[in-house]
Amino acid sequence: MGGIAVCPGSFDPITYGHLDIIKRAAKVFEQVYVVVLNNSSKKPLFSVEERIQLIEEVTKDLNNVKVDSFQGLLMDYAQSVNANAVIRGLRAVSDFEYEMQITSMNRVLNDEVETFFIMTNNQYSFLSSSIVKEVAKYNGDISELVPDIVEKALKNKFQ
Repeated sequence: MGGIAVCPGSFDPITYGHLDIIKRAAKVFEQVYVVVLNNSSKKPLFSVEERIQLIEEVTKDLNNVKVDSFQGLLMDYAQSVNANAVIRGLRAVSDFEYEMQITSMNRVLNDEVETFFIMTNNQYSFLSSSIVKEVAKYNGDISELVPDIVEKALKNKFQ
């Protein structure tokens, strides 16, 4: 397919579900920008810099993936890197309504950028950063949910 895609999210922290979507997008697009967006409605556990560092570490083997951050409108960022696509992961039907609203608004802002939805692997369909943080907070086993470096970072945060 080719082209440049932007894969936005808060990634607080990155999970195997996120990584699944990123790896699959990297097989389809020439360049994928994984962009850490500051979501004003969420109170992050990790700073933007920490999240970028973790994502860079777990995607270091993906030569066509770059990690960045952005504040503001996603369509402004997409335009700044000449992206022609946005990648969004879907876990369940419940994600679809919210994602459709965002996609519709993005199309109003810039109809040159297409949104592609990638269904997450079934084994990650329940997985969210919030669930991971909650389990980690109480010393639960998250080794099947996040890469080792993320597990260590979470343990450090909750010590």
